[in-house]
Amino acid sequence: MRTETGKLKLMRLMYLVLTAWLNTAVAQAGDITALVGGQIIDGIKDKALRQGVILVEGERIVGITTSESIPAGAHIVDLNGATLLPGLIDSHAHPLMSGDDYQDRHVQESSAYKVLKGHKAMKNLMAAGWTTLRVAGDADVHYGNQDIKRLIEEGVLVGPRLFGAAHYLSITGGGGDINYYSPEQHPVADGLIVDGVEEIRKAIRTEAKYRSDWVKVLVTGAFMSVGDSPKAVQFSEEEFRAIMVEANRQGMPVMAHAHAVEGIKMAVRLGARSIEHGTYLDDEAIRLMRKHGTYLVPTLYIGDYYDDPRNNLRQQAVFDDFKVTYRDTFLANVGKAHRAGVKVVVGVDLGGYDYDPTVFVRELETLMKTGMSAMETIQAATSVPAEMLGQKGQIGTIEAGALADIIAVTGDPLGDINELERVKFVMTNGVIRKNTMANKELD
Repeated sequence: MRTETGKLKLMRLMYLVLTAWLNTAVAQAGDITALVGGQIIDGIKDKALRQGVILVEGERIVGITTSESIPAGAHIVDLNGATLLPGLIDSHAHPLMSGDDYQDRHVQESSAYKVLKGHKAMKNLMAAGWTTLRVAGDADVHYGNQDIKRLIEEGVLVGPRLFGAAHYLSITGGGGDINYYSPEQHPVADGLIVDGVEEIRKAIRTEAKYRSDWVKVLVTGAFMSVGDSPKAVQFSEEEFRAIMVEANRQGMPVMAHAHAVEGIKMAVRLGARSIEHGTYLDDEAIRLMRKHGTYLVPTLYIGDYYDDPRNNLRQQAVFDDFKVTYRDTFLANVGKAHRAGVKVVVGVDLGGYDYDPTVFVRELETLMKTGMSAMETIQAATSVPAEMLGQKGQIGTIEAGALADIIAVTGDPLGDINELERVKFVMTNGVIRKNTMANKELD
């Protein structure tokens, strides 16, 4: 019998190596999910991409390609030419709030009740395309959102990615206090009522202790709270400096609820990461925000939502006056801020369970009335807030390495932004949560 020559041995070895490599490649491709759609809005570029296929492995995006270049053995999810885009981010959320009179509702329901109801609200929002929420204080005297976040991270519950503050800080008699009971009564506010440096320091440390990762401050009065004015500055400069010192020590960025222009300017100068609402902006405030890189979360649509006098809110007259005398000016100022280079972020400011989640996207439609394009408003709900949250490249974009939070709609939201009211597909962390294109919705 003839023995193998050295050449035959080498060829046999090369064959075995190649076979092993191919088997490994096929096995790896089998771990990849290919989402096959039409155009891709990646949250970054000014034009949609035409490749139409997103490759996902595990919890992350590993590539964008064409249908001709899908790896052999990949699991294909055909989305019938849908528009694919990053999951939306609501940067001013109150998921535990239900009903409109939030100043009383929080003492009518237990924290456990709100957590169960609020988690359902979060799942409803996630199914509508909102895969990340930043909580801007909520109607809970305890720390319900932080418990929900912990359970989602532990895999016990399914829900959107959560950031934010459990409570807002307010002064006595301010927008977070309850100002319409007699002095004999001692109602519990849903905000943390703090006066002076020591109380501020204690409150922020308590928020950090129970897993808040932002500090929310009512620098000025509010529209929906009784007994104060949105045009009033409520914290002193000394107090706000103390807020920033302690928040920075704890590694917690500050979101500053501020309507009055002097409150906006003070918060920007002293280092707030974002201005919530910013209703009475002026040119100097815009210049300061641009200089300091402060984000603006204008929460426009809520004014339209509550414009209907049938709501019969305690502060309905304030909303009605704003609509008649100032709304157009506010829209113009937000547009001016955007054109000046201020980074504008989508925040809806509605509550949770009792609110139709499909209407939340009307914040984007309202932003377009300021002069922003459809693409710019989508970026204001994806990559821009991701940057504000310190999550640039992780969420809010469709690119290799980002977490696979992906949604899809059948139409083109660049032509009709309201297409985003009809989200058909939702993936978070690489797991399909909803796919009504396949007549299937998952927990």
